[in-house]
Amino acid sequence: MTVDGIITSPAKIYANLAASELIALALARDEGTLASNQALVVSTGLRTGRSPKDRFIVRDDITEKTVDWNTINQPISPDSFSALWQRAEEHIKLKDAYFVSQFSVAADKHFTLPVTVITELAWQTLFAQNLFIRDVVNNPEKQWTILSTPSFKADPERDGVNSDAAVILNFTQRKILICGTFYAGEMKKAMFSVLNFLLPENDVLPMHCAANVGKDGETALFFGLSGTGKTTLSADPERYLIGDDEHGWGPEGVFNFEGGCYAKCIDLSPEREPVIWEALRHGAIMENVVIDPITKDPIYSDASQTQNTRAAYPREHIPLREESNQAGQPKSVIFLTCDLYGVLPPVARLTKEQAAYYFLSGYTALVGSTEVGQGSGIKQTFSTCFGAPFFPRPPQVYANLLMKRLENFPAQVYLVNTGWTGGAYGEGGKRFDIPTTRAIVRAIVNGDLRDAHYENLPGFNLAIPTLVKDVDSKMLNPRLNWNNQTEHAEHAELLMKNFIENFSKFNVSDEIKNAGPQIS
Repeated sequence: MTVDGIITSPAKIYANLAASELIALALARDEGTLASNQALVVSTGLRTGRSPKDRFIVRDDITEKTVDWNTINQPISPDSFSALWQRAEEHIKLKDAYFVSQFSVAADKHFTLPVTVITELAWQTLFAQNLFIRDVVNNPEKQWTILSTPSFKADPERDGVNSDAAVILNFTQRKILICGTFYAGEMKKAMFSVLNFLLPENDVLPMHCAANVGKDGETALFFGLSGTGKTTLSADPERYLIGDDEHGWGPEGVFNFEGGCYAKCIDLSPEREPVIWEALRHGAIMENVVIDPITKDPIYSDASQTQNTRAAYPREHIPLREESNQAGQPKSVIFLTCDLYGVLPPVARLTKEQAAYYFLSGYTALVGSTEVGQGSGIKQTFSTCFGAPFFPRPPQVYANLLMKRLENFPAQVYLVNTGWTGGAYGEGGKRFDIPTTRAIVRAIVNGDLRDAHYENLPGFNLAIPTLVKDVDSKMLNPRLNWNNQTEHAEHAELLMKNFIENFSKFNVSDEIKNAGPQIS
């Protein structure tokens, strides 16, 4: 039985606890341990990333004709959802205790959604407290409920799912069920998917991007998949952070969906990522990070549990942040791509049509095991809108909104390669270092590249600058970094063919289609 979305049972209910109380309970319940930096260290067990094959959307009158049904947006019946939700409720009622907390998502008064999070673990409640917005709004007509029961296992044959885990979104009942997985990132990405479905109808472009704003008030956006640099590059000690992962772009500007950050920890160092390093202190959670058994120091280079080691911390841990959690219209938009072929330039200026092309393509590399079953290697991917797993509607919906924003506001879009140069991955190439990429981003957000001198990169037809402060000019043209020009041409043609083949599935104008690579 539930009352206002909250389960009632004989179990003890911990409601809306403070972070210190949640940490104390997590330690007392053996849910984790404290590292030397005082962050809470937890393990997510076998699933150390999202489970995309276990994600479903209830197919009903709201979603039938609006969701882009495919292997990512998998349908499930309302009856199957209701039966599984009831079983999960019964399961959590048998626990000695569970946790209930109220939050919200979307830092905009027009679009804020209240969210009740119910989970059986103190640390997962702390995760939600860190990642969601802690200001509570009272709006029953928009109220969502997340029920997370990691220890409850689904039965594929009985429940109509694919494994013992399931993540199910129900837009009619405004509920999200997460069972069979301890990976807390499922909660954050589930609410991201909800907003990605709802906001386009309100003329807001939902984005898988980071955002920050300069002291001059100019906003910059950083699109990209996990591991390509969103969190690292947006955590700039000279700019105010808005957020590191999820934002909306509407007629009035940019706003954060969240109240915290979820950073990758692998190979974290104070030299390369000082802002993130300092944010990992009391109140933060570190997932699957190995710590020294004696000193309790985190060993960030240790990927024995997963490449996808993570840290969740509130925005308050970032000294330089935009207090309002929103900002004005962006002046610079950066598409972060991790090119394994070593043939894309470290930076290129895009036209509006090229912006639509590369936004729909979402070319990059999968770096680290962000998803279950992905493995530990690095491989090429085309992830539409730089976040295909989280966008329920057809891709053109989001591309059209991007074009509309670019037509209405003077934002310049750049393609920034954080991948390889001088050769392909595993074939003698080397990855651009963080100082080089930071110098390029600094030139973008400072406006230096708006009026720079550009030359054309043949085949890709990309405008590349001939000079960027603090960057070796030879690195700006990828052809100059290859010793063997024949091999460079072969790799460039292979990548161009991959672009063309992937883009053939989109029904767009000739102007956008022709803005991509052209093989002569």
